[in-house]
Amino acid sequence: MEKLLRSKVFIWTLLILPGLWPVVPLLQHDPTFGADPLKYILHHLGFIACVLLAAVLALTPLRVIFPKSKLALALNRHRRLIGVSAFVYAALHLATHLVYEGGFGVLVSDVKKPFLLTGLIAFTILLVLAVTSLHRLVRALGAKHWKLLHRLAYVAAALAAYHQSAARKIFPVQVLWIFVPLALLELARLVITRRQRNRVLTPSGAARTG
Repeated sequence: MEKLLRSKVFIWTLLILPGLWPVVPLLQHDPTFGADPLKYILHHLGFIACVLLAAVLALTPLRVIFPKSKLALALNRHRRLIGVSAFVYAALHLATHLVYEGGFGVLVSDVKKPFLLTGLIAFTILLVLAVTSLHRLVRALGAKHWKLLHRLAYVAAALAAYHQSAARKIFPVQVLWIFVPLALLELARLVITRRQRNRVLTPSGAARTG
C-alpha cells in the first residue's frame, strides 16, 4: 500500500476520477441528476474541492499523530499536488457557477451575498496558494514567509465550510463529514505538540531548580 501511495500515477488517478465520475451518467441522461444536471455538477465540483482542501490540511496532523507511519509519510509527498488539485476543482466550480447563473455580470451583481462573497475569497486564497507553489516563488519568498502565507489555507477552509453551508436551503451534513474530522485531527495535533514541548522544557527547568 505504501508503494501505491508513493506513485504519482495512482494519486493522479484518485484526483481525476471524482471529476470524471458524473460524465457517463450525464451522457446517459441518468435520472440521478434530476431535472437540473448542471446544478448537480456545480455542487459536485464544490464538494470535491472542499474534500481535497480538507485532505491536504489533514496531512500535517496525520504526520504528527503517526510519526512512524509510512502511509502518512507517503501521502505527505503529494501535498502540493493535492493542494493544487483543490484549486483546480474550485476553479471548475466557479466556472460552472458562471455558466449556471448566466455570466460574470450576474456574479458582480450578487457578490454581496454572504455565501458568494465567502466562496470568492476562499477561491482567491487558493489561487494565491496555487501560484506560490511554483518552485521559483517558493525560493523567492523564502521558507518562513512561504509557510506563513500558506497558513491562509486554514482561512480558506473555514470560508469554504461556511460557503457550502450557506449555499443550500437545507443544512448540508456533508460539511460536517468533511470538516469535523479535520478539526479533530488539528486538535489532536495541538495536544501532541504541546506535550512534546513540555517534555523538552521540563528537564531543563528541573535542572535549573536543582
